[in-house]
Amino acid sequence: MATAVIIGGGAAGFFAAITCAEQAPGHQVVICEGTSEVLAKVRVSGGGRCNVTHHCFDSQRLVGSYPRGALELRGPFARFGPEQVIDWFTRRGVALKTEADGRIFPVSDQSQTIIDCLLGAAETAGVELRRQLPVRGLAAAADGFTVATAGAALPAGVVLLASGSSRHGHALAAQLGHEIVSPVPSLFTFTCSEPWLRALSGLSVDEVHLSLLDLAEPVNTTGALLCTHWGMSGPAVLRASAWGARVLAAARYRCRVRIDGLAGAPAAAWIDAQRQGAGRRLVRAIAPSSLPRRLWEALAGVAGIPADGQWAHLTAAGGAALAASLNACDLTMTGKALFKEEFVTAGGISRQEVHWRTMESRRTPGLYFAGECLDVDAITGGFNFQNAWTTGFLAGQAMAARLRAGAGAA
Repeated sequence: MATAVIIGGGAAGFFAAITCAEQAPGHQVVICEGTSEVLAKVRVSGGGRCNVTHHCFDSQRLVGSYPRGALELRGPFARFGPEQVIDWFTRRGVALKTEADGRIFPVSDQSQTIIDCLLGAAETAGVELRRQLPVRGLAAAADGFTVATAGAALPAGVVLLASGSSRHGHALAAQLGHEIVSPVPSLFTFTCSEPWLRALSGLSVDEVHLSLLDLAEPVNTTGALLCTHWGMSGPAVLRASAWGARVLAAARYRCRVRIDGLAGAPAAAWIDAQRQGAGRRLVRAIAPSSLPRRLWEALAGVAGIPADGQWAHLTAAGGAALAASLNACDLTMTGKALFKEEFVTAGGISRQEVHWRTMESRRTPGLYFAGECLDVDAITGGFNFQNAWTTGFLAGQAMAARLRAGAGAA
């Protein structure tokens, strides 16, 4: 009987372990988790509800949500995508629901539902879970691997590295010669210096265009914006942080952030219409329909429009300044802030060193990778978990096949 050792008790590790144990009965499957808690990110994701995946069943469209890994994930998603994930959980008794924006959650709105499902499936499949057992080292052996732990060394026929963004996990891969793309944060909010923006904390705008300027590469996104007491958040900001993760890190999280509050609609035409039809009314009293009144008043103040200024008295310079504040309001990003507890990184084991059909290392036969330890990351919406389920399933499937064939011989 050969053994499969899974390093890491997160979503990808559990999914791989369950798959491997179910498809290679009679072989030992062991999860080594260095802490006392497993599935920690599952617990906190989606505000404690667990955003399991996203209702996007077209693999070509699905990969558009991955700043890094889009090309490599097309094939894996075609083989095991959101439809298969939904079926997997449904067959194990988890009722799921799809929200208006496409995010999929358990009907219970409790991440514990997903945790209980994974723990139960692992136990039923015979997976052995060893908590508080950190892995100290990993070495190739004649018949597989030697996994050095805080306790006794574990012999393994196959090994899966599913250690998330842990630098220690990357170091284990580096011990066997793998290239590590330096990790940098992704999915974070922006700290901005403008007091007027912070004074709008809690205010949201349904859709804006957002651009990051003065970087090695410009970044442009669209989505909702949320004003916070430290700056800004919301889907538009989180997407920009993901797509701009590396250039923002290089710029030490300092750049200009340009907001088009009208999401592409020309402000000048709207301003001219107000001049014609609302001449005697106060400029600050009439806001574009897409903007909250408080934000409009703040932007008018940024443009230098006095509180008692009327549309009929708006000068050409004032109109131009007002149009600029609507279509091109520049803010100063001075840093970043963590997005809730859901820390995501860009970087990890190089995508070039993986067979994406099986998730096996190109350098070390019998070694597999899954989840965030790879240089793969996504925007919010269930996409990062989808990467974990998909790569975990494919790795578990391939590991089981190798165990059945005789580990070390395939």
